[in-house]
Amino acid sequence: MTSARSVLVVVDAANVVGSVPDGWWRDRRAATERLRDRLLPFADSGVAGHAGPVEIVLVVEGRARGVESVPGDAAGGGGVRVVPAPGSGDDLVVELVREERETTGRPCLVVTADRELRRRVEQYGAECAGPGAVRQGTPP
Repeated sequence: MTSARSVLVVVDAANVVGSVPDGWWRDRRAATERLRDRLLPFADSGVAGHAGPVEIVLVVEGRARGVESVPGDAAGGGGVRVVPAPGSGDDLVVELVREERETTGRPCLVVTADRELRRRVEQYGAECAGPGAVRQGTPP
């Protein structure tokens, strides 16, 4: 899906949720829903040095697969598109970046601390940021 938003931000939900030991393991779906809701303001304001608006895709896997997207509002405010991975979330992140880069050339930012995933998406020209880019405080 292409967008008028300047950058595609792909968030590795499992990695970002798991980056802080706040009890997420007791209810992975609820923890992922909290992350999704925290991402909403970033769609308009931007993230990790990329000014908004940006398109945000949250890749979920395992017990978080039931988390729903939050569409943008009628006034043009951004939402968060949730994409469930049929298998490996990392493989889906790579596929989303590859497809976006090859079809539109639009810049991609992947939010993860996973070094191997970073290496894989950087092969397609994606930038990477750690979980702190979306976990702490409010957007810029």
